[in-house]
Amino acid sequence: MSDFVYPPELAIAPLAKPVNATVAVPGSKSITNRALVLAALSGIHSCELRGALQSEDTAVMLGALRTLGALGLDFEIDDKDPTCIFISHPEQLEAAPPTADLFVANSGTTIRFLTAMLGTLKGRYRLDGVPRMRERPIEELLDGMRQLGVDARSERGNECPPVVVTATGAMGGTARIRGDRSSQFLSGLLMVGPFTSTETVIEIDGPLVSEPYVAMTLAMIRQFGYEVDVGPGHRYRFRPNQGRNFCGAYTIEPDASAASYFWAAAAITRGRVTVSGLNRASLQGDVRFVDVLAQMGCRVEECDAGITVHGGTLHGVDVDMNDISDTVMTLGAVACFADGPTNIRNVGHIRHKETDRIAALATELRKLGAGVEEREDGLTITPKPLRGVAVDTYNDHRMAMSLALVGLKIPGVAIRNPGCVAKTYPGFWQDLELLK
Repeated sequence: MSDFVYPPELAIAPLAKPVNATVAVPGSKSITNRALVLAALSGIHSCELRGALQSEDTAVMLGALRTLGALGLDFEIDDKDPTCIFISHPEQLEAAPPTADLFVANSGTTIRFLTAMLGTLKGRYRLDGVPRMRERPIEELLDGMRQLGVDARSERGNECPPVVVTATGAMGGTARIRGDRSSQFLSGLLMVGPFTSTETVIEIDGPLVSEPYVAMTLAMIRQFGYEVDVGPGHRYRFRPNQGRNFCGAYTIEPDASAASYFWAAAAITRGRVTVSGLNRASLQGDVRFVDVLAQMGCRVEECDAGITVHGGTLHGVDVDMNDISDTVMTLGAVACFADGPTNIRNVGHIRHKETDRIAALATELRKLGAGVEEREDGLTITPKPLRGVAVDTYNDHRMAMSLALVGLKIPGVAIRNPGCVAKTYPGFWQDLELLK
């Protein structure tokens, strides 16, 4: 992780000219945490995760897996290359402890994926996090686990963490859950599907948000050597006890959500940015953020080196961002520099993220001078003359990185609590400096 010392408030210096840069962003958080869980469940003889993200979220996941004994596996970070994680069997295998308290900070992937994984063990486990985590609903996942024979409860009975899981090692059957709050509930259940003791079927009741993340989960399950039958209407079937598979080496893609900030910098400054190592074949749906920028007037090129965005005259757009909702705030910053309103729709579920992202984004863009109409499932941003002010981040990494983009053009913008980027991108401020 980065050694950067974060001040309480960080001033953003405007760029003197349009950006012209090639950027290498760190590994995908979503892929890293999925790969860690799949490796732990697989009980593989040895595996090397290459390009893994080193951040608070992934450290929390790794720490929890180590506390659990991770089904007898050792997880060791390469001293010379911290993005490489070696996973192996120790000489003496140890079962997971019969009880454990796991701290998940404010990592949504960690608590949701681990909660599901604990259903395959034998013991009583408690998961808790920071105060904001105690406000983030998780009942859809707990309900699904109970349908699969696992006693999984909200400790306070309010559908939020702390969570207590009491498992007997017998997990399986049919579960039908809602998918309109977070796709991570489904992803958690999908990753444990191959390891259940009886045939398991997972069904979604109603709409499913952030479908590309589910597609990512399914692809990774198959890459790790497991089978899943996908039927119509979001129906997923697993044959039980699919065994332990050898994965070998697994390479983690650069983080497409992190890449969005640099592509947005090209759009805002009418410059050029290439993010290396990503292409449209990525497992991550957020690469499609460049398509939104193209609708706004940018030019997008793909080559062997990566994806390049060339800025142009920006036009407001009307866009459904349900599938790429982690980039809503990035688009919010870009929209401030368009020549007309931008309407962002169908993202009501982001009110349950690290903060209420719709309300927080609306509040801070108004501070900067933009016109914002907030709705339950989105917002409309109307460009107006902007002013430099200090903005709040709500301890949300994506708020900090997105609002910093405004400061690339507008003098006087400062980011309060810039250290919150350590959650997924500890080196963000140093990489932003490379644009100069």
